[in-house]
Amino acid sequence: MQIPFRSFISPPSRMTALCISLVLPSSFVSAGSLVGGTATVNNGDAIESWFLTQNATLNINNAQTLGINADSSRVNINAGSSTREISVSDNSTLSIDGATVTGTNGQSGLLLISSQGNVNNSTVSGEEFGASAVRFSNAQAGSILNITGNSTITGIDAGAFATSHSLINIADSTLVGTGSTSYGMWLQSADAIARSSTITGNQNGVLIELDITGTAPATLNLDKTTVHGITGSAIVVDFGNVAEETATLTLNNSRLLAGNNTLLEVKGGATALMTVNASTLNGNIIVENGSHSELTLQNNSVLTGRLENVSSATISGTSQWVLVDNSQVEKLVLDGGSIKFGDNNAFYQLNVAELSGSGKFIMATDLATGRTDLLNVTGTASGSHQLLIESSGTELPAGQPVTVVKTAGGDAVFTLPRNVDQGAYSYGLAKSGNDWILDPETRVISPGARSVLALFNTPLPAWYGELTSLRTRMGELRLNSGKAGAWGRTYGNKYQIADGSGVGYEQTQYGFTLGADTQLPIGDGQWLLGIMGGHSQSDLNLDAGTSGKVDSYYLGTYVTWLDAASGYYLDGVIKANRFRNDAKVGLSDGERAKGGYDNTGVGGSIEFGRHIKFDDGYFMEPFTKWSAVVIQGKDFSLDNDLHAEGDRARSLLGEAGITVGRNYSLSNDIGVQPYLRVGAAYEFAKNNEVQVNNNVFKNDLSGARSLLGAGMSVSMTNKLQMHADYEYSDGKNFRQPAGLTLGLRYSF
Repeated sequence: MQIPFRSFISPPSRMTALCISLVLPSSFVSAGSLVGGTATVNNGDAIESWFLTQNATLNINNAQTLGINADSSRVNINAGSSTREISVSDNSTLSIDGATVTGTNGQSGLLLISSQGNVNNSTVSGEEFGASAVRFSNAQAGSILNITGNSTITGIDAGAFATSHSLINIADSTLVGTGSTSYGMWLQSADAIARSSTITGNQNGVLIELDITGTAPATLNLDKTTVHGITGSAIVVDFGNVAEETATLTLNNSRLLAGNNTLLEVKGGATALMTVNASTLNGNIIVENGSHSELTLQNNSVLTGRLENVSSATISGTSQWVLVDNSQVEKLVLDGGSIKFGDNNAFYQLNVAELSGSGKFIMATDLATGRTDLLNVTGTASGSHQLLIESSGTELPAGQPVTVVKTAGGDAVFTLPRNVDQGAYSYGLAKSGNDWILDPETRVISPGARSVLALFNTPLPAWYGELTSLRTRMGELRLNSGKAGAWGRTYGNKYQIADGSGVGYEQTQYGFTLGADTQLPIGDGQWLLGIMGGHSQSDLNLDAGTSGKVDSYYLGTYVTWLDAASGYYLDGVIKANRFRNDAKVGLSDGERAKGGYDNTGVGGSIEFGRHIKFDDGYFMEPFTKWSAVVIQGKDFSLDNDLHAEGDRARSLLGEAGITVGRNYSLSNDIGVQPYLRVGAAYEFAKNNEVQVNNNVFKNDLSGARSLLGAGMSVSMTNKLQMHADYEYSDGKNFRQPAGLTLGLRYSF
């Protein structure tokens, strides 16, 4: 007996598919032939071959058989059973559940010819293919192969094979090609769907070819599936220049692994359309000249690799293509997606014939050497695109623009979300002809330089905030006749430094001081000698995510003279500080840089005035105060290689003013003294120099300031006094919108 069926020729003639006649082996004409009707093989029955025809049904229940051939019939192989190779044809139906099928003598384990097969929780192996889904060459009806339930299909040439109009549907299972040149799956103009599965070939993961007897589009849909070509490519689409046809590939949350780092290889005049959803891929897409490929990344997909000769790439939404080498794409469409030009220390060129859409290009530059990533549009550029260019602590070569985008024309607009930070300056983007450049003429001081300048400036206001005037520091000593005692104060100050000083920023300071003094046994007993110490913290806000912090620890001594008869007083202070300075810089590319250093400062002040009493408790107190401080210079670097050298910071501040108030006696022990203060100050020190990457900047707080203040001292007992003071100052480069002190003194 002869039966016709769809067959094919093994490699190397892999493109050929022929219709031949197969002479039934002698085993199939022995006992076990079934024409119509139903037969059941149970455990312990004879082990023999079976041939079925004319709508026959064969059930194998926990039993063994040799080969099975079915024509227009049904075969059910149930749990615990094992068989040799199985061939079903002409609209037959095969069900394998919990069984084992082994192909021998060069045969496939399972062959479907214009039929349907269901494999569940089973193992199928073959010496050619593990399983095949093919058709009669003169028929449009192919085969459907469903593989489910943790099944494993292995074959020497391929795990599974299918021809045109056939479908392989695999879920939660494994396909393996075991031969040295094998494929996990081999499709000839066929369709395949894989869900939560693994497809592995010793050479390529999946091979897609044309069925020359029935050329048709091929489709491959992968969902949560891994395709692995151990020594070759993950997916190869090769039409052998037979005909123009299309292979459509869709990946959802899937992986492609390749021994040669090629995820998709397109050749032989093939057209491959690949859409990637919610997947992360690492490898290249290589297209042979004369072939065509279109790539779409969407739904948060990331491709890290090289595109070679790809006709079209569309990057959508939050998806990203990361370059690993110079690359070329004919048509690039950004639909909200981004392209990153590889690692920060590597510089690539992307050549595009046509650019459109809207998206982001994440680039890097090394302006010290002039190296940069480059987008080169050789044709028309359109759309609106952002350039996110990596910041750096290095400097732009003097006066030299850097080209980051070249175009041959078009109405494309490129923008920066922020100027690009490069060393001491930040640079804007400008159009030059058809190109886009980082333009030195747009430069402004960079956040890194701003933070450095602010750090070198901050100790000066901090030092003065810790010191203040005698009344603000210790309260009204005359309320307890200048007796020895101990005191403490807590304070908060806010400073606003203007851009004209070199760099603008806000400084918020808060801290405390503790002190104690004793009367000196000299003169008329109106001298106090004391020591004090404390801590303050200043927080800096320079906007755009850049901030700083200065911790100050200080120790000082003071001497105070109060003359009860004349009202004259003299107050002198010497104070030494240790500063811990830290900067955190928000860079233009979204990254952060940081750095810090320690330094010291020493300074002193002398205040002289007179307390003049009037009737009814009123008083007036003119005063003058002179202060000088020197802060140690320091060299330090941020961790983005920005280097700073700060000279000694100096200050010489002169103040003059008058305080007016009144003393109220509420009881024998309680007295209240409210007061107002007005004055002026002048900072004489100028041009505290700072170098950032050898660029010279000057911190300048010099100039006149107006002073206003108000406060109250309260004598609770003859020994305990409390006081509160508010002060305000305003000048050209320096403004103190608020300063508040709360103090307590106890006299011995």
